[in-house]
Amino acid sequence: METGTMDYEALKAGLQQAIPFNNHIGLEVAEVGDGRGVVLLPDSEALHNHVGSQHAGALFSAGEAASGAAFVGAFAERMAGITPLARSARIEYLKLARGPIMATGRLSEDKAALLERLDADGKVEFQVEVELADQDGVDVARMSVDWHVRSNA
Repeated sequence: METGTMDYEALKAGLQQAIPFNNHIGLEVAEVGDGRGVVLLPDSEALHNHVGSQHAGALFSAGEAASGAAFVGAFAERMAGITPLARSARIEYLKLARGPIMATGRLSEDKAALLERLDADGKVEFQVEVELADQDGVDVARMSVDWHVRSNA
């Protein structure tokens, strides 16, 4: 996998700032670059058990992390100067699946355009679209996360 620009300290700070329930033990951020974030949910008991709430919660957590990683990919150089505000997330579960699950989050708009709007208005709203797929590349869930980002300047 091609590795984009990665700032691990910004990523750590960004995920703590961006994800409200930051207890995603076992999630590995595989790549963050240019407004794209990939998160791997390894083989796990939650998925082995196929218990609905555990399965759904694991996929939702992976989707949240992928959305947060995409956010950090876009705004890493400005993390200290911005505040992410109220968000909403919607997820559609397509099938039960065992891990590993890969969640890929992509900005709904061009990164440069988002930064330009942030600079002009001091705030910007956008979506991150997340696809979650199993090890065979079959879609397991789709997610959309709304972000509102405000400049602290």
